Amino acid sequence: MNFRRTAYMMLALFVLIAGAGYAQDDIVIDFYFPSATANDAEGIFQRYADTFQERNEGITINPVFTGNYTDTRNTILTELQGGGAGPDVAVMLTIDLYSFAEEGYIIPLQGFIDAMDDGGAYINDFFPALLANGIDEEGNIWAIPFQRSTPILYYNADLLAEAGYDSPPTNNAELVEIAQALTTDDRDGLLVPVAGGFPIWMFQSFAIAYGQNIVSEDPTEVHFNTPEAVAAVEFVRSLGTDLGVGPAGGAAWGDTPVAFLAGQAAMIYHTTGNLSRILNGADFEVGVWYLPSGPAGEDGTGYGSPTGGGNLYVFDDGSKSEAELDAIWKWVMFLSSAEIQADWGATTGYIAANASAWETEPLASRALEYPQYGVARDQLQFARKEFSSYATITIQGIINKTLESILTGEAEDAQAALEAAQAQIDGILAEYK
Repeated sequence: MNFRRTAYMMLALFVLIAGAGYAQDDIVIDFYFPSATANDAEGIFQRYADTFQERNEGITINPVFTGNYTDTRNTILTELQGGGAGPDVAVMLTIDLYSFAEEGYIIPLQGFIDAMDDGGAYINDFFPALLANGIDEEGNIWAIPFQRSTPILYYNADLLAEAGYDSPPTNNAELVEIAQALTTDDRDGLLVPVAGGFPIWMFQSFAIAYGQNIVSEDPTEVHFNTPEAVAAVEFVRSLGTDLGVGPAGGAAWGDTPVAFLAGQAAMIYHTTGNLSRILNGADFEVGVWYLPSGPAGEDGTGYGSPTGGGNLYVFDDGSKSEAELDAIWKWVMFLSSAEIQADWGATTGYIAANASAWETEPLASRALEYPQYGVARDQLQFARKEFSSYATITIQGIINKTLESILTGEAEDAQAALEAAQAQIDGILAEYK
């Protein structure tokens, strides 16, 4: 499919069409955003909208909270497929790129960047690992990092110290040893939130750490039936069975940080987007570290993590004027600026996506006072691309359903389950090759 060339031609046409009945002071930008944590996303984005409007007379931002990531995707699809306008800009999962680009709902942002006086400097300021999911296989940029994250290890440093551990685990053997030492009748040693229908993100950490990510740079390739994937899912399943450090089938996403703060879990895997909430809510010393999800390598560590979170996407069906597109790009530039990324990172714990934000207040001081804020950023050296492919929504559904069946014990033979899923996936992707 060559939707990129078509989109570029459309974008070039859009910027040649001036007017279309809009004046600069009539521009309203509908901005849809999700939340996957307990942060006050609505309040934060309203504050950003107010600041932007003060600096850009004639442009009004209409922030619309659309639930979690899945709700946001479904809301937008329902509106667009029903003939509605949908958003002008939205924060959606990084993995939504191909699905929305194939349908022509979003436009590439490469043209905006190329038209900037300092477009190269703007893009080079982003961490490459966070930019990767916004770039297609031909190197064109479609989405800008905003609400970015990795899962990280949170641990109760007081409990580790009481058990004689002065540092966090660095590979999965150490992870199990410490988790078993801290497991009691009323406390889980480790909670990994893979229950509830969306285990793929956490599972990717283990697959990467075992040596093979399930996604490649080619969106027509998925590696779900590899020996590494089999070993990874069997290890995750064993945490709640043979190893006995957590519940069978894993923990639920929303329950996991609550249990940690209540002292009902000694260690958890969760998004760095919950860092501020956890630091502010804990009555114990919170330790944060890279995910020790795999066996020890030559250096003794077994780190691995996917990136995650949301990017900024621009929507256009061909009706937007040059003035509207210019206003939309200003909003994207504002949200992705060092100023806003520094505030967003310090307020929530999400990774500020550009390097300059870490030298900007309030994040610079926050990270100096609380080194935990820099852990997810530094873990990017071990992070790999989050799952994304053609037919992402369908294929992700197959992967999640398969993982859930293995982790809950419904499918006892992990190898056979992954092989069956891979056959389905290959059949779907064959038409894109």
